[in-house]
Amino acid sequence: MGKTDIKHAIEQINEQGSKAFVPYIMAGDPSIEELKDQLIFLQESGATVIELGIPFSDPAADGPVIQEAGKRALKNGASLHKVLEALTSLKDVLTVPIVLMTYINPMYKYGLNKVFTDIEQAGVSGLIIPDLPYEQNSLISQYISQTDLALIQLVTLTSPESRIKTLAEASEGFLYAVSVTGTTGERANISDKLENFIKRLKNYSSVPVLAGFGISTPEQVKEISSFSDGVIVGSKIVDLQFKKQQKDIEKLIHAAVK
Repeated sequence: MGKTDIKHAIEQINEQGSKAFVPYIMAGDPSIEELKDQLIFLQESGATVIELGIPFSDPAADGPVIQEAGKRALKNGASLHKVLEALTSLKDVLTVPIVLMTYINPMYKYGLNKVFTDIEQAGVSGLIIPDLPYEQNSLISQYISQTDLALIQLVTLTSPESRIKTLAEASEGFLYAVSVTGTTGERANISDKLENFIKRLKNYSSVPVLAGFGISTPEQVKEISSFSDGVIVGSKIVDLQFKKQQKDIEKLIHAAVK
């Protein structure tokens, strides 16, 4: 698995007339032991890529649902080490690309000199590090450049045009278009500026453009998929998973992946 696997998986589903669906789950919620079943369920349900969150005590980008999931995971002993051990044991059964969403602090704690290599060896294809601004990529560039991991950039609705262009051109795997202002979480309405925003991003990006944050219903998935390459759904998936409502998770996935 590597950075091209993410891009290829999304482009392949687009070529089939569907859009990509990337579910986010919190690793270790409710337990590391259940991670295997969770990932296989999402893979078999048609997820294009899976975003796997690493629990952290100060998750600045996360809304209340994901924050609570992170607290439960930490309480149950989840850590970056344990997540990578679990993923390593699943390399033979997972075919869907895995993207880790982690803050920089757990990576520092693990050791920058070996964390990227260990992440790659666990079968992970890409990384999202929301609290590492693009301008500070030099902190990790010497380490991540020794791997085939994609570093996925997030672009917000409020970003100036010059920054949009820079981030779009730099992103690997896919470009993450943040569809709301603020933290993650369900929203009743999607910004009417989103469609034009996605179109602008696609003008600059050489990788697929996916929208995430605030998407929570099959109708929103269908609407946003109509003008993007796919969607990322986090808080709603985490909530449904916690409530063991697998059928509703499948409905969300199938709204994008026909």
